[in-house]
Amino acid sequence: MQADYVIIGAGSAGCAMAFRLGEAGKSVLVIEHGGTDAGPFIQMPAALSYPMNMKRYDWGYKSQPEPHLNNRRLVVPRGKVIGGSSSINGMVYVRGHALDFDHWAEAGADGWRYADVLPYFKRMETWHDNGHGGDPDWRGTDGPLHVSRGPRQNPLFRAFVDAGKQAGYETTDDYNGEKQEGFGPMEQTVWHGRRWSAANAYLRPALKRKNVSLVKALAQRVVIKDGRAIGVEVIRGGKTELIEAGCEVIVAASSINSPKILMLSGIGPAGHLREHGIDVVADRPGVGGNLQDHLEVYMQMAASQPITLYRHWNIFSKAVIGAQWLLFKKGMGASNQFESAAFIRSKPGVKYPDIQYHFLPIAVRYDGQAAAEGHGFQAHTGPMRSKSRGRVSLSSGNPADPPKIVFNYMSHADDWDEFRTCVRLTREIFAQPAFKPFVKHEIQPGADVQSDDEIDDFIREHAESAYHPCGTCRMGRPDDRDAVVDPEGRVIGVTGLRVADSSIFPRITNGNLNAPSIMVGEKIADHVLGKSVLAASNDEPWIHPNWKVSQR
Repeated sequence: MQADYVIIGAGSAGCAMAFRLGEAGKSVLVIEHGGTDAGPFIQMPAALSYPMNMKRYDWGYKSQPEPHLNNRRLVVPRGKVIGGSSSINGMVYVRGHALDFDHWAEAGADGWRYADVLPYFKRMETWHDNGHGGDPDWRGTDGPLHVSRGPRQNPLFRAFVDAGKQAGYETTDDYNGEKQEGFGPMEQTVWHGRRWSAANAYLRPALKRKNVSLVKALAQRVVIKDGRAIGVEVIRGGKTELIEAGCEVIVAASSINSPKILMLSGIGPAGHLREHGIDVVADRPGVGGNLQDHLEVYMQMAASQPITLYRHWNIFSKAVIGAQWLLFKKGMGASNQFESAAFIRSKPGVKYPDIQYHFLPIAVRYDGQAAAEGHGFQAHTGPMRSKSRGRVSLSSGNPADPPKIVFNYMSHADDWDEFRTCVRLTREIFAQPAFKPFVKHEIQPGADVQSDDEIDDFIREHAESAYHPCGTCRMGRPDDRDAVVDPEGRVIGVTGLRVADSSIFPRITNGNLNAPSIMVGEKIADHVLGKSVLAASNDEPWIHPNWKVSQR
């Protein structure tokens, strides 16, 4: 088997690349270990807690015991299915803040300023405001990825935004437009009531072309001959095969599996590779390093009125919602229920938001377990730019073994201060008049948790990953010893090999990572094809005029 381009991973970026390379007439083979995404568990937006907890769709990774979180092992869901993590995620759509990408460029990712990437965000989108306003001039109109907004019918969605305004914060009609900062509607990758994953948006249309094929196999390693990637060794049907690449191999296997595959291929920290009996092709100490994530806590309030989604937390109601969705793709099942959001700054002197909120009109965990107290609601909150860094490394030289994942969460002193601020600012928001008709009492952390030490104990025991790992094959200039790929995604020290997924982020972006991961696939595709990049944008993002002296 062979093709011009062999892509490892049918995830967010891999699907986008398959679509664009196929569109250009190139022959493309996409290797994906997971299977089909058919069925309501993935396609029904409201069922989002199911696929990320199912072995059929998830790689099932866990972190090593995290020393600063009571040695808890946190789950690290990664999609093992076509569409990758876009098929098991919460469907929240956030581009990131403009200044995130300006930082990328300053860190050595030349050509990745916000002005450079905004045209790619526009190219990939078809945006639907659903009557909630927004910034149409900043949004795309004819891209493969449909982005919409939930109906926001529950009064708690409005109460959250009103409370933010009453607390003195900005509001925004479109956090993906000119102004991220503020409280407003949340966007979702849902279209006609279905999860609009990278598989639905990009891969299925790509596979309709004769020059694009999908291969169900487990990628073992990239085969490199005389310094050039010539193909991918896979296990398919119990047999080892070589899939040859006439032009390039593109690794798009996630921020966890991409560095693992590079290391198994001889690209990584030389000493670590030798420990596992792997011949060193390129000594790149940055492979697997720079691991980042968003950590968050769920601030939960008991509701004084029975208006939350808990009223549907029974078999009969779930059956009705499921039937309505199956028949008409409408109703409660057609939204991920994340319909209001906020991005705020933690203190004066912070130039752009460093705290994110997901608001949900039920008190529930990500594994689908509702709070014992019944009716309630919650805000997921956490700092956006933690200084802690972790690493993905090999547990052995056997490709079948899971990698060793250490996030090193909360290892920087600033993280504690930032997290305490998140807790206290959230309490202030829930104490505003807009919530007075709805708040009964605080479930979590609980009113008795007040001091720094008490809040720290709560964080150690209850902080959870927001499932936004990135940064493990960092993009930078070729002379940067810790960079893994150059600004066109080419692996430094090897020819014919690129990486294109969230692993190449120099630093984590504000918010959820699916949108910037797809954007990476779109932009790297142009570099692969040798096309001129899209013309830079002249649009200037909104920055709070008093950011130096005011927190809100």
